[in-house]
Amino acid sequence: MIQGTGSDVGKSLIVAGLARLYARRGLRVRPFKPQNMSNNAAVTADGGEIGRAQALQARAAGVAPSVHMNPVLLKPQSEIGSQVVVQGRMVGTARAREYQDWKPRLLAAVVESFGRLRAESDLVLVEGAGSASEVNLRRGDIANMGFARATGTPVILLGDIDRGGVIASLVGTKAVIDPEDAAMVRGFLVNRFRGDPALFADGMELIAARTGWEALGLIPHFPDAARLPAEDVLGLRGAERPGGKVVAVPVLPRIANFDDLDPLRAEPGVSVVLVEPGRPIPAAADLVLLPGSKTTIPDLAFLRAQGWDVDILAHRRRGGRVLGLCGGYQMLGTSLSDPHGIEGPPGTVAGLGLLDVATVLTPEKRLAAARGVSLPDETPFTGYEMHVGETAGPDAARPLVRLADGRPDGAVSADGLVCGTYVHGLFADEGQRALWLSRLGAAPGPEAYEAVIERVLDRLADHLAAHVDADRLLALAG
Repeated sequence: MIQGTGSDVGKSLIVAGLARLYARRGLRVRPFKPQNMSNNAAVTADGGEIGRAQALQARAAGVAPSVHMNPVLLKPQSEIGSQVVVQGRMVGTARAREYQDWKPRLLAAVVESFGRLRAESDLVLVEGAGSASEVNLRRGDIANMGFARATGTPVILLGDIDRGGVIASLVGTKAVIDPEDAAMVRGFLVNRFRGDPALFADGMELIAARTGWEALGLIPHFPDAARLPAEDVLGLRGAERPGGKVVAVPVLPRIANFDDLDPLRAEPGVSVVLVEPGRPIPAAADLVLLPGSKTTIPDLAFLRAQGWDVDILAHRRRGGRVLGLCGGYQMLGTSLSDPHGIEGPPGTVAGLGLLDVATVLTPEKRLAAARGVSLPDETPFTGYEMHVGETAGPDAARPLVRLADGRPDGAVSADGLVCGTYVHGLFADEGQRALWLSRLGAAPGPEAYEAVIERVLDRLADHLAAHVDADRLLALAG
């Protein structure tokens, strides 16, 4: 089990790299994360949902994603509350304090899923959540030491030297956690090192001496990590490329499934500009893309509070293109109704009015792989659906796509410049991305997006093989 001294120290990436490394050795590898918190989810073949990082790790291991790889997924809906998904299915919502009382009940599902993966594999690589040193959350824990102790899973602690203070964070973790928890730790890794490794040799020895844990590797910074799908929208920031066609994306508080942006970010002729709160949508934008949202109505209110509605309408008047994906599609309509109080108090709000459609949020959630063709060009696509709500209206008579089962999806304005769809993953499809780039007056780059992901995963595995004692790590797994 890879636990971290903090959030964003590289746990997801290390698990993905190790999964590819050991799978290439011929082992049957499965990734596992007991509890994840993310609005960037993936759909499994059986119609469930898991964290996007576990889907990438499954890909690295060469296996299909399963709901058992992430049995508890928390999808934040507010600053203090989240939707709770257990083994792929939503079971309710809970505030942060309430959720602490849920954890003991959820442990059974976590252990069951872990047992399923163990039975079908040679090696399960477990990813912890947040920080192992959050002793204030230790009671009822199912994400870190609570899980490790319940299942007898040995732990490797990962620190991030790029943040500074990695010696204190690793030694400090040993100092604050319970001695029985500390006994689960077999060794440590230091991630994201820059410079001459010899300069930190004393540091590795000091950590080992102070903790009694074995030093298993000093991992240099891996620049290509930015080319892999990010689980947190923070991972997208700072990656803007100057020049090229500008795709402007307002960053909403509950932005969801933002991996839709990854294939566009990889294109050399495109600059994906994340529009942060307090900034206007750039007038130079070639496309304004409204992404998915976990809570569409509150995010629409936030969009208006930022003045982005005015910017989008001005962009539209200048002849600019607008695309809405899932929640973004719902925002483009004339109205959004929530009669069941799914996102808050029941009611109806006005949409942006750029598409003549109306949406009614419904309790049922659609989770499914999707394939079909875009219209009217009949270009094939593959993707997935993950949404609540039904959308209809005059502009839906001009659907953006037709699904393989014959259902139309999405809507297009009369002049073709504004459109929306419930289908995620369109830009990962080579044909669809080329089609959209041509609409913007750009051409696709020389490499297929999926081929880039595979190549980066292979390079990551090589990187870890060179800097981590993989044989010792495997021996410690037992």
